[in-house]
Amino acid sequence: MKKYDVVVVGAGNAGLSAAMQMALAGKKTLLIEQHNLPGGCASSFRRGRFEIEPSLHELCDLGPVENPGDIRNIFNQYGINVEWKQVPDCFRVITKYSDGSPMDVTMPSGIDAFIDKMEEYVPGSRAKMVELFDLFQEVLDGIAYISASSGHADSNVLKEKYPNMLRTGAYPAQKVFDALKLPKKCQDILSIYWSYLGVDMDHLAFIHYAAMVHKYVSRSAYIPTHTSHEISTAMTERFREVGGEIWFNCRAEEFIFDGDRLSGVKTSMGQVDCELATVNINPDIIYGKMMPKELIPEREKKLSAARNRNFGARMFTCYFGLNKTAEEIGIKDYSIFMSGTSDSVKEYKSLQSSATNQYAIFLCYNICNPSFSPEGTCVVSLTTMAGKDEWSKLTEDEYFRYKTQLVQKMLSQLKLKTGIDITPYIEEATVATPWTFARYLGVPEGSGSGYMTAHWGGMMARMQML
Repeated sequence: MKKYDVVVVGAGNAGLSAAMQMALAGKKTLLIEQHNLPGGCASSFRRGRFEIEPSLHELCDLGPVENPGDIRNIFNQYGINVEWKQVPDCFRVITKYSDGSPMDVTMPSGIDAFIDKMEEYVPGSRAKMVELFDLFQEVLDGIAYISASSGHADSNVLKEKYPNMLRTGAYPAQKVFDALKLPKKCQDILSIYWSYLGVDMDHLAFIHYAAMVHKYVSRSAYIPTHTSHEISTAMTERFREVGGEIWFNCRAEEFIFDGDRLSGVKTSMGQVDCELATVNINPDIIYGKMMPKELIPEREKKLSAARNRNFGARMFTCYFGLNKTAEEIGIKDYSIFMSGTSDSVKEYKSLQSSATNQYAIFLCYNICNPSFSPEGTCVVSLTTMAGKDEWSKLTEDEYFRYKTQLVQKMLSQLKLKTGIDITPYIEEATVATPWTFARYLGVPEGSGSGYMTAHWGGMMARMQML
């Protein structure tokens, strides 16, 4: 076996990016992946004549060529070329306002257009929305400054240039909304993005929320023309071009130590010697199964104990290949958020039981990319989140009945809330439950968002620890 400077375990996009950074820095780098394809979540699969995107709804902070975001800049740095399609709007949301009145709003991309539309839906909100987006921008600028400082940010500069980032950084989004006295209906509309981070607005760190929403609104969202597998395939090819080596169908089994220093990785293809390993695997698996217990830092033991109680949202997605076009079926929006209430705390609690769960995101890729599926067809998906306890108690027979019932309920809700009935046109269908995601991705309990964001584990706390 060869000796490497770095072994990267897991060829999801995070692992691919880490491996690319190492190779570009001149390190002799080996990337190992237990699957026979790269990508992890960033993949695709076939059902009949349809190619299905399993996970990526949209990608923020890519931006157009003339106004690139961090993601486009990263791809440019790597020398990777991916073909993109721009998502037409930010979102459509159908639910109820906090006062119980019906909500059906569509929010456009672009800060000015977004604020104009909010003023249309909530008259008199313009000044507060401008204030909110100014705060978003300050948060982003502050994050950029801290990142560029490599752990040596000047506290005086932070207090002088980014005081509001410091004021809001330790608080959840809901507290900041309330402190800004943002009109309640604006809050109801803006809160819909909570689900992308898998935690309600009372617990979602404002600094996370601000960075995400500003990027979605200011630079729009994009999807790859040929599913997210196009991203991972392009990264794989480029990694090899710059001298990296990849072993597929190779599973990391154990990390080998010489005293308290890493010396190698035991894999299903034998032991590999290395000086450093970076790992795209859930930490609980690493510390629980892959290294000597006596070498696990006390801090990680405490974090692991906390994490075990705080897994984020567990994912449930139905994928459909339809034998009619989106236009023929009456689908006009790329993404539609549907929920029982705009109160994210109540909605998050309702997810714990299928009897109370009314949440779903409906997506039609052909609205963004007309050639996504064969001519005369379209591909759609319905995604919700689920509680752990219901799924953990099911027998095998109950499991199949239960997921079928949940799909039928989601299809009924789609018809009720939007008037769109896709049932007569379903040619292919497949369902991914929390246990599907757990099995394919190695994420505990199918938690696609990882651990629920806690205040001590948020972005501001992590930056302060630098």
